[in-house]
Amino acid sequence: MSNYKEIVTKAVLSKGKRLFTNTETLTVDNPSTILGCWVINHDFNGVKKNNDIIITGSYDVNIWYSYNNDTQTNVAKQTIQYQEVIHMRDRESEDNEEVIVRSLKQPSCVKADLDGNVITYTIEKELGIELVGDVKVKVETSLDEDPWDDIVEDDVEDNTISSSIDENFIKEDLI
Repeated sequence: MSNYKEIVTKAVLSKGKRLFTNTETLTVDNPSTILGCWVINHDFNGVKKNNDIIITGSYDVNIWYSYNNDTQTNVAKQTIQYQEVIHMRDRESEDNEEVIVRSLKQPSCVKADLDGNVITYTIEKELGIELVGDVKVKVETSLDEDPWDDIVEDDVEDNTISSSIDENFIKEDLI
């Protein structure tokens, strides 16, 4: 005879990843050469609204450049705020779903160009998104019990050990 039980648990309902590319500009005084660009302090959060996932975040961009005919250097800093919207297709949305966003590839500068006093740079990042929610799983259970093996204790060994024990093994000599 079989029986069914329902288990309610949290599970990943859907997941995906997306590569985002953003181009920004920064104006500086008399740049000669771009020496480097790096991105730090990436912070982000995702929420679900209807059938969209909205990811808001920010990061700091530091661009190292030379000026005054490549005789001096400086670092220009800019904080970028972003909002990415991901539309979910062919899926019914529920209210109790939780959004988990992970950075699969930290933001990094993939291209930087200089045009007069304007530095144009391209930032690339990859984010992974998971929707977690309650699911109900139906499992078949069996009421039949597996047979148990009988465990028989062997008293012969215990008796042999017990008979060989001398309780007066400590002899006290009193003077």
